[in-house]
Amino acid sequence: MAEVRRRLTTIVVADIAGFSRLVGTDEEGTLAAQRRHRDELIQPLLDEYHGRIANTAGDSFLFEFPSAVEAVRCSLAIQEGMVDRNSYFPSERQIQYRIGINVGDVISDGDDLLGDGVNVAARLETLADPGGICISNAAHEQVRDRLEITFEDMGEIEVKNIARPVRVFRVLAEQETVAQAAAPARSVAPSKKTLVTVVMVIALIAAGGGAWWWQRLAAVEQTNEAQSVRPAENKPSIAVLPFANLSDDKEQEYFADGMTDDLITDLSKLSGLIVIARNSVFTYKGRNVKVQEVARDLNVTHILEGSVRRAGGRVRINAQLIDANTGAHQWAEQFDRKLTDIFDLQDEFQEAIVSAVEPELAGAEMARAHLHHGGGAGVADAEALGGDAAEEGAARRGAVERHVA
Repeated sequence: MAEVRRRLTTIVVADIAGFSRLVGTDEEGTLAAQRRHRDELIQPLLDEYHGRIANTAGDSFLFEFPSAVEAVRCSLAIQEGMVDRNSYFPSERQIQYRIGINVGDVISDGDDLLGDGVNVAARLETLADPGGICISNAAHEQVRDRLEITFEDMGEIEVKNIARPVRVFRVLAEQETVAQAAAPARSVAPSKKTLVTVVMVIALIAAGGGAWWWQRLAAVEQTNEAQSVRPAENKPSIAVLPFANLSDDKEQEYFADGMTDDLITDLSKLSGLIVIARNSVFTYKGRNVKVQEVARDLNVTHILEGSVRRAGGRVRINAQLIDANTGAHQWAEQFDRKLTDIFDLQDEFQEAIVSAVEPELAGAEMARAHLHHGGGAGVADAEALGGDAAEEGAARRGAVERHVA
């Protein structure tokens, strides 16, 4: 039996954001561009910063570095280089990498690396913005006093298949650092005298009018909770939660994440709809959370969630549209298809889901507007509008399903 070799190292995972969309538009061109970026930009930078390619797939790289400082420097150089290279292409054809960096224990399998150290880096990559970098606390400890860059502490985040929450730091772009520096300074810690005064006031409140105070506070909190779900400017808004991978197949994890990415992109094209950015929704990946809590945190009216499961040559996708204020399902659908071409399949699912979601959101928003402005007569109008929207949604879903069947 071969000896298992472990070592502590710095792992970097880089993945193309929206890869399925790019390949669906121009498969040969995307793969050729990926090879050019590797040969002309990434490999020379790896040589400069003493890194190596441990593994590669169509849309991702696994790098190893002996130093966390060198890993971060190289990753920054890659992202800066991609900005220059992308300037020659229209936005829909630009390749952007998301990068995750971790310092951890790994197992060597030839040139490849395995183990939780790699898994954590892969999870960090999914939390990064396109063109951005997220690092673990272990990596942050190594670089925070050695590099003149600014980090945002994203706190401890539970990620799938990792036993403990991972503390995540996001590398801030230069413009974000400037904005942060210009923001008002946080108030300093209160003095000991101030703390004593606060304690005395609380004691007096408890002795004299505590019951009234707490009733009043509870009423204010309930009002704030109800108002916090309402989006800005009374526009319909949606958060697409990361689709859950119900299998242990790593390829399905990429498929599920790609489904989420592309749905966010497609929904963002709908006029008048506010869509929460990828970086915000992926903080909920792998976590068991209540829909209404997520809606309150992100200040949205609707949540779209779903799951992906593969069995043999077939794949099943479930998707649900949920009203954030009531927690009720407005729309739900299950798709079962043969797994012949994964990119065509993903495009078909996206088309079906977006076609169904758009009229549901429009109908709900028209009903809300009439209920708010029209009194009793508005209720009847809103119900009629909601019915029209539901019929439109059913017709569009039927057309799409006939197309993809």
